[in-house]
Amino acid sequence: MAAELIFIVGPMEKMVAILNRFSEMFEEISTWRRDLHAHPELRFEEYRTAAFVASKLKEFGVDEIVTGFGGTGVVGVIHGQNNTSGRSIGFRADMDALPIQEVNDLPHASTIPGKMHACGHDGHTSMLLGAAKYLAETRNFDGKIVLAFQPAEEGGGGARAMIDAGLMDKWNVEEIYGMHNMPGLPVGEFAVRTGLQMACPDKFEIIVRGKGGHGAMPHKCVDSTLVAAQIVVALQSIASRNINPLENVVVSVCGFRTETDTYNVIPNTVRLRGTVRTFAKDVQQLVRARIDLLAKSTADGYGAVAEVIHLSGPPPLVNHEREADFAAEVALSVCGVAHRDFEPSMGGEDFSEMLLERPGAYLFVGNGDSADLHNPTYDFNDDVIPVGCSWFVTMAERRMPLS
Repeated sequence: MAAELIFIVGPMEKMVAILNRFSEMFEEISTWRRDLHAHPELRFEEYRTAAFVASKLKEFGVDEIVTGFGGTGVVGVIHGQNNTSGRSIGFRADMDALPIQEVNDLPHASTIPGKMHACGHDGHTSMLLGAAKYLAETRNFDGKIVLAFQPAEEGGGGARAMIDAGLMDKWNVEEIYGMHNMPGLPVGEFAVRTGLQMACPDKFEIIVRGKGGHGAMPHKCVDSTLVAAQIVVALQSIASRNINPLENVVVSVCGFRTETDTYNVIPNTVRLRGTVRTFAKDVQQLVRARIDLLAKSTADGYGAVAEVIHLSGPPPLVNHEREADFAAEVALSVCGVAHRDFEPSMGGEDFSEMLLERPGAYLFVGNGDSADLHNPTYDFNDDVIPVGCSWFVTMAERRMPLS
């Protein structure tokens, strides 16, 4: 990424004091993070995590705590020393884990088979908790902070659930901000684009139905495994032959499952699962049409039948200009680097739903030289904690300054 730095003038002594405070809190916050990492929970199953968050908010003296919000979400509200501005700013952190078997040999590795925090939501939650503790102690702002600990970011619609439960309206949230760690970006550096930053993450499932039988007698079968394999190959032509090369699109088949678990049975049915990533609505519609046609016509050519199911994801994530600029200025004051000029990510994020409701911005913060997201060897880098916490606090104090 090429760095585009925005120079601002700010109270350096105050910034140093905030960073020093989080250095003092580092062991405490990293202990929270590792506890959450060891106890991952999937979308809308974050009962232990939500209870942990709520207990910490109560311990900090947060003014209002609501649990079970939008399913398993938690909302905390902190009032500043003054409320003459009448302003209300929201900060969001996601809490859910992924259905991945962790392979790390770490003291805090997942204790739940088949589940792990492979996207760093344990770190996001812990950083926002750290910021909550500081803000509840100092209250150096004029207005109120709304902390949204969101369930089910990983394909479960948690953002929409919290919005529908009244997140924005109940507390009159004017702006909303979120943050995600980014492997490969140096620890503590930030990156935020104005406008389009992340893609629309749709899902699809293709059910191929043939005629099962003995593996030694394939001529008596309609081999659904062969048909499904041909469909996987055919789908790869969409990005390369159907979409303008100047457009961005990803079509990935990520699951291939049969109803058999042996060596000599041709299954009746094979299920394919995958994801489509797009920015433009017309590209999204074209990709769907091509998946339908290629899957059904390929199956038909082999005497099989293919059923296609499309599952719409959240919209592309689009940062608002003024809020992204301000977020970058604060990021620069915290760490000295705010990347602005980088390619949008084909990753998806349902925080985009919140940005449709209110102005705001979503940042990446560097996780250093770690494994990639959604990798079974991934671990959130605790060295990010002081920087991430400091960004949340500084945003609150500068966006709603005491007069």
